[in-house]
Amino acid sequence: METAADTTAPAAQRRTSRPRADALRNRERIVAAARELFVELGADVPLDDVARRAGVGNATLYRNFPDRAALTHEVVLAVTSRTTRRADEAVAAESDPFAALSRFVHAAADERIGALCPMLSGVFDKNHPDLLAARQRLEEAVGGLVQRAMSAGRLRTDIGVGDVLVVLSQLTRPLPGIVCQDIDRFTHRHLQLFLDGLEAPARSELPGSAATMEDLRRRG
Repeated sequence: METAADTTAPAAQRRTSRPRADALRNRERIVAAARELFVELGADVPLDDVARRAGVGNATLYRNFPDRAALTHEVVLAVTSRTTRRADEAVAAESDPFAALSRFVHAAADERIGALCPMLSGVFDKNHPDLLAARQRLEEAVGGLVQRAMSAGRLRTDIGVGDVLVVLSQLTRPLPGIVCQDIDRFTHRHLQLFLDGLEAPARSELPGSAATMEDLRRRG
């Protein structure tokens, strides 16, 4: 026979779990809105605009992220983690190593990883353990894609992981205020030109040396 405690416990649990779920959704909406606005308007967009885009009050935003550095940290972490997932998904979806690399490059462009570039020059802890770990996972995932395609003879051997990430950053970096506002529609077209140039056998000799992740960290 059920007691009063037995019948009320599930309802109590639901009452205590609902705020946590709502708070999580609010946090996710804030991060998504910040990412969109950082891409559209730059990393200095007013935080009030972020709250408005997320559909939450300013108090909710500041309760989750007390300052711009905290919000920027979370956006960088989210974009890095989502891009790593795109690499894993590409490996799972494509048996051909070069097709997997191509799939990742186009998917990563949709994540707008170039939006990280202006943010990385801001005032926040770029060497936070969470960010370093996320960056390491991304580098390993992209490195795996490059190495598999190269080992299969499908990718030219004079490029490095850094070359892939540099081109992605250049072609997906937001350019607020430029005259050609619709320039984003050319991103995938130009990425495909880049990918065609990566396929083996190479049609030309590249000047300089392959870009490594150490090169990018040294110049970042």
